[in-house]
Amino acid sequence: MTTPTQPAELYRHGLRLLLDKDIPAWVDLWDDDGVFEFPFAPPGWPRRLEGKAAVADYMRGYPDHIDLQDFPDLKIHRTDDPGTIVVEMRGVGRLVKSGAPYDMTYIAVVTVTDGRITHYRDYWNPLALPQDGTADFTEAGDR
Repeated sequence: MTTPTQPAELYRHGLRLLLDKDIPAWVDLWDDDGVFEFPFAPPGWPRRLEGKAAVADYMRGYPDHIDLQDFPDLKIHRTDDPGTIVVEMRGVGRLVKSGAPYDMTYIAVVTVTDGRITHYRDYWNPLALPQDGTADFTEAGDR
């Protein structure tokens, strides 16, 4: 299967890769100079990642901490810019260390240029995570 190049289809493909725990293939959807932003990131978590290598480093341990099992309630909204979409969704699964349920609501603004993600602004709620560190895959000790 070839990788989709249109924003909505590329995004859906990326969600399937995340569910398959295929982080390298998900990172391959990114432009080398892509920017990943987290406007609501808590203290100690990155607010901005610049470049595919930074995105890969950030996401490397994700499946070891959060076992995503579904993305229900997915809504993708097209914008006046054909390369930009706004996404509303939930990610559900479990936290690997504790086995506790994971249920996060996301809103994302994603721009795709030439079939690659060039900008991804991820609005998620850090207050919905347990504050005991079981969901913190950004810890340097986990890398």
